[in-house]
Amino acid sequence: MNARYFLAILVFLCGNLAMALPLTVGQSAPEVKLEGDLGGRVSGEPWSSEEIAKLGKVISVFYIDPEEKKLNEPLEQAYEQEKFPFEKHNSIAIINMAAAWYPNSMINSMLKQKQEKFPRTTYVRDMRKTMVKAWDLQDDSVNIVIFDKSGKMLFARKGKMNPEEISELMKLIRANL
Repeated sequence: MNARYFLAILVFLCGNLAMALPLTVGQSAPEVKLEGDLGGRVSGEPWSSEEIAKLGKVISVFYIDPEEKKLNEPLEQAYEQEKFPFEKHNSIAIINMAAAWYPNSMINSMLKQKQEKFPRTTYVRDMRKTMVKAWDLQDDSVNIVIFDKSGKMLFARKGKMNPEEISELMKLIRANL
């Protein structure tokens, strides 16, 4: 094998590995844009992860497979009980549309209702699992990622959280407001 060929393979592999690195505490998340065929806000407008840092608030991002939405109900209840002040905290719910067996029209209808019921939460559709790939999230599950006011990641969790983890997460959010 000649040196050029070997170097080309090494650069290719390293480039692909770098793209697949998971989110890192203390770092900003890789930029992701969801628009057009890739998804976007429920309203049809594009969404970009760059918005997280621009809001200047603690941000809770929920990446959800619609069929697993009840997996972390106790976490959802904890958020409702906390009633974090909107001027200091915001939530973004990103729905993994490609993970569901439900028809997209049915999910879209439910999301529009949720957006009306919870106007302080930004609802976003990910049509092609773009976020799973870009942020190394768990597919067919529920993921939660918390960012501080400057857009640096504080916390990430894939799958179901137990009561102790939920309690610690609520303390972490309060401490960063």
